[in-house]
Amino acid sequence: MTQLHHHLPARFNLLVDNGFENLLKNGLKGIEKESLRIAKNGVIAHTPHPSFLGSALTHPYITTDYSEALLEFITPPFKDIKETLNYLNTIHQFVYDHLDGEILLAASMPCGIDGDESVPIAEYGSSNIGRMKHIYRRGLWYRYGRTMQAIAGIHFNYSVPEVLWSKLHDLEKSSSSLDQYIADGYFGMIRNLHRQGWLVLYLFGASPAICKKFFKSRPHMMAQFDEFDRHTLYHPYATSLRMSDIGYKSKNQASLQIDYNSLTGYVDSLSQAINTPYPDYEKIGVKVDGEYRQLNSNILQIENEFYSTVRPKQIANSCEKPTLALKRRGVRYIELRSLDLDLFSPLGIQDETAHFIEAFMLTCLLQDSPPNDSRQFILNNANQLAVAHLGRQPGLVLDKLDRRIPLKDWTEEILADMEPVCALLDGDNSKKPYSAALAAQRKAIENPDLTPSARILRGMGETQMPFATYALKTSVEHAKNFRSQKLDEQNTRTFQEMAKESIAKQLEKEQSDDLSFDDFLAHYFSQQ
Repeated sequence: MTQLHHHLPARFNLLVDNGFENLLKNGLKGIEKESLRIAKNGVIAHTPHPSFLGSALTHPYITTDYSEALLEFITPPFKDIKETLNYLNTIHQFVYDHLDGEILLAASMPCGIDGDESVPIAEYGSSNIGRMKHIYRRGLWYRYGRTMQAIAGIHFNYSVPEVLWSKLHDLEKSSSSLDQYIADGYFGMIRNLHRQGWLVLYLFGASPAICKKFFKSRPHMMAQFDEFDRHTLYHPYATSLRMSDIGYKSKNQASLQIDYNSLTGYVDSLSQAINTPYPDYEKIGVKVDGEYRQLNSNILQIENEFYSTVRPKQIANSCEKPTLALKRRGVRYIELRSLDLDLFSPLGIQDETAHFIEAFMLTCLLQDSPPNDSRQFILNNANQLAVAHLGRQPGLVLDKLDRRIPLKDWTEEILADMEPVCALLDGDNSKKPYSAALAAQRKAIENPDLTPSARILRGMGETQMPFATYALKTSVEHAKNFRSQKLDEQNTRTFQEMAKESIAKQLEKEQSDDLSFDDFLAHYFSQQ
């Protein structure tokens, strides 16, 4: 261990030199995974959220994202990533045991959609909070179209072990309060994830191609792509078009400079965007002929509308604004949002990927993290776009603040920093899962053909299938894999109980509302 830590940040050395490096283990890991439900005929499902899954509003682990057809599975956080993945597997198994004729799309980019009107907006019942969630999604439709909202991904949630914070606070002789120190530590980690996050797109991006139908409601965007076949557009070196400017990006947000240098700066700059009117959205109208089109006409309706690759998170109480939760109770965990669904994995994420991401996030915590300025913000965006569209292009060069650097060289620097962290996380596990994950990604740097994006394009070429056909064929294989096994009785009963409880909870919310919706909304936005 010690011979490796010469080029690691002071923070890692400090822990090693004082014998506390083991405190880096046992951070909590949770996963959120979105999947589009696809009907027997290969198009997006128009059936309501299946009742056997319970209420999408109140179920803790099975809900919907933008669309009624876009399922979202959420695992509790576990110390051992294997347990997280096992839980994700259990949810999949339960869903497939009951899902009649439909399958889950294994790709991030939607197939089987036919313009905006084909994507049903999620419904959450008649309670005020349920209506608010639905109207927020209506607002997204008016602002960005529905098609873009049908894109699916994986969010990797990570929280640093509590004991590590207090030990580092002591060792670094910090003069700030522990709460302040923790917030600063998390924001330092976020800045490094922004600077180096393009690496996630290169290694795990799995959306190099898109169905032409994706652009039915936005045909002007098709011109920037090459044609793979009659039905598919692509870029030959693309890694993650989901994370490019055609995916989770919007023009008015590109100019938003959210402050990641401190928790206060972050909350203030995000709150400002939620309270700043935006002329184009004022034209849409908020309540037209007695019907809500959006929650408000500001740059952001609520915090969730801000599309960022990384979010600081705190668990919000009922009807509490996320920014207030952060302000009151600090950062609880970090959500990394840039993972595409792995088309080749029934769960959408492989063990190896999960091990790598944990080690990468921890490394970002340990590295020095100077404050951001507006130039850094622009470079981060430019690097992400370059890798999304051209990541596998031989000799691709990125912008590091002080110099232009080949992607390959910069990756080597990051992986070298990760090496001792992986060795440490492996501990006495003879399989060395973290170091093995690192070694596998080293190979993908040496040989871009090993990346998921390259494998998808190769697979489409060899089978002469358009992207939609290839993605659906793979999804059917994953469905068969789940349908060939059954969930054990105990887990089945647990999930049936949860579904029942969630439906009762939704009903309770609907019956106990004592405010009109207008008053509820005014009250929600007036929280200080």
